[in-house]
Amino acid sequence: MTQPNWRSLAQTIEALCQTVGDRLLEEFGTLQATEKADGSLITAADRWADQTLRDRLQQLFPGQALLTEESHQTFGGADWTWVVDPLDGTTNFAQGIPLWGTSLALLYQGLPVFGAIALPPLNRFYCGVDTRSTDLPPVAWAERNHQPLKLRTEPLGSNQLFSLCTRSAIVLQRRTDPFPCKIRMLGASTANFLTVLEGATLGALEATPKVWDIAAVWVLAQALGADWQSLSGQQFPLQAGQDYGAINWPTLLLARPDLTPAFGIWATLLS
Repeated sequence: MTQPNWRSLAQTIEALCQTVGDRLLEEFGTLQATEKADGSLITAADRWADQTLRDRLQQLFPGQALLTEESHQTFGGADWTWVVDPLDGTTNFAQGIPLWGTSLALLYQGLPVFGAIALPPLNRFYCGVDTRSTDLPPVAWAERNHQPLKLRTEPLGSNQLFSLCTRSAIVLQRRTDPFPCKIRMLGASTANFLTVLEGATLGALEATPKVWDIAAVWVLAQALGADWQSLSGQQFPLQAGQDYGAINWPTLLLARPDLTPAFGIWATLLS
């Protein structure tokens, strides 16, 4: 496959996310979640969305590989691979909290170059491209509902916001000095990171995301020039033959590098 027409691809994926999102909204807050072997939750809606997205992607892009949370967790090394998180924020979804979504990323030689995240309850669609670290023609942009995303530029202050995942809240228990910002916890990895990329927060910390939680939002972060820090040494491109279902990818995302002195010490407490 040659390089896609990125705008056309974005339209196709937005339509697909709309179709899946409409069905998920019908079942929002009505399904019982069960626990998977890794302790995370799943509902019948997760399984339906995973199957639907896989089937449709294979129809739209025959020959391209898949890496998905609920079914195909080993990266095969294909030049073009779709990474699928059918329903991020399953606990929110099952409990009727309107903050959950679907995340899709396209890898080129193991590196995410296209990312799309839909948050159906908020009617928001995020999309971006960054090919500058590949041998593809250089393209970089990131948008929400077809408008450019912008990072927060204000200086650090006690009234600024920072997003923590529930599992990373342990950092608040390991230090006695006050956290530099007000804390928010949203219950969905992609939503946490997106608060940084749309300028709502200065940073976000996720303790245990998997590659399908971060691949799409990573593209947007690169396109915007945000400061993405992998805290366990995991890096793109992905490695062929690796089972990514067993690998956590703890991550600190900051609106800009100069915030590292304020937040980096907190992130190290996850190790």
